[in-house]
Amino acid sequence: MLQVKVIQSMREIERDSWDALVGDGSPFLEWDWLAAMEEARCATPKTGWQPQHLAVYEDSRLVAACPLYLKSHSMGEFVFDHSWADAAQRAGIEYYPKMLVAPPFTPATGVRLLTAPGTDRPAFLRLLGQTLQEVCEQNSLSSVHINFCLTDEVEVLEEIGYLKRVGLQYQWLNHGYRTFEDYLAHFRSKRRNQIKREMREMGEQGVEIEALSGEQIPKALFPRMFALYKSQIDKLYWGRQYLQARFFDLLAERFKRNLCFVVARYQGEIIAGTFNVQKNGVFYGRYWGAFRELRHLHFNVCYYAAIDHCIRHELVRFEPGAGGDFKRLRGFDPQPTVSMHFFANARLAAAVSKFLEREREQMHRTIDLLQEESELKREPES
Repeated sequence: MLQVKVIQSMREIERDSWDALVGDGSPFLEWDWLAAMEEARCATPKTGWQPQHLAVYEDSRLVAACPLYLKSHSMGEFVFDHSWADAAQRAGIEYYPKMLVAPPFTPATGVRLLTAPGTDRPAFLRLLGQTLQEVCEQNSLSSVHINFCLTDEVEVLEEIGYLKRVGLQYQWLNHGYRTFEDYLAHFRSKRRNQIKREMREMGEQGVEIEALSGEQIPKALFPRMFALYKSQIDKLYWGRQYLQARFFDLLAERFKRNLCFVVARYQGEIIAGTFNVQKNGVFYGRYWGAFRELRHLHFNVCYYAAIDHCIRHELVRFEPGAGGDFKRLRGFDPQPTVSMHFFANARLAAAVSKFLEREREQMHRTIDLLQEESELKREPES
């Protein structure tokens, strides 16, 4: 017999049972990552992220689940719905709180609705999707949002009344590169030479860059990476600090296996770095910071050193996160992302549906155009 429970803390769920559902899926849905978010007070009711995770049990066995948060705002989601919230307010509809299925602060595509291996996944996807709708309506909430989800999730959710939103991200794909020079060979000579000049400047300025993964990362480096993260937030007038130092400490204890830090040193001292996550052939760029501003430092640390790492370790995709048209100049091409949305209010649902239909058409045209104008050619330039 199936039983659905609402879990208010990852600590109420057995770690191995949850991770058995995740399997090779998104590292950001692993128990250690989500639990660290809660334990470090990054995702809590006080920060507007109230955990309400769904767990489906068959007798005592966990067979399906999803990370679920009751949100009192729309920050830290990277699928922007502020205009929907404004429209709801003008129509006299309370938009917050709303429900969100996604790992906090993480614009990375991956599994959102977890199911146990060997079970009827489409059936459990339908069950989870419908349960979310029922919880939304029974508690007089405005909406359910499932961000950056997978194709099989999209198909089932669309069948039961969720609305599809298409976005884009610039991602690097490994087209069978064996060396960094193979990657460079796919650019036109002008762009290839520009990248080489940008890389040469690091040596000319006395900067050394290296990538450290897993157990190569010394524990003492984690506070430094938090300081780099904090320095970048403090530089931006729109910056918001979502993470706390304790989160980095917890990852040092529990999550090294999926981490890769790219650091830049000048005269032996770390002056810049990126905090990255990797799993199952995919590399995710997450946080960047620099204590010194040097010409082309950002491109070298965030992109060139990371791409070199991906090629050396035969990773197939590099997702550097949201935004940044300048990524196109470095071989990152647009890829579609999808989120799914359910609105309890029929008027709001109808208005958003019309908007999304127009937005999807425009987004697909944009992606097609940008892919045609890619800086990379599939055949290397001779």
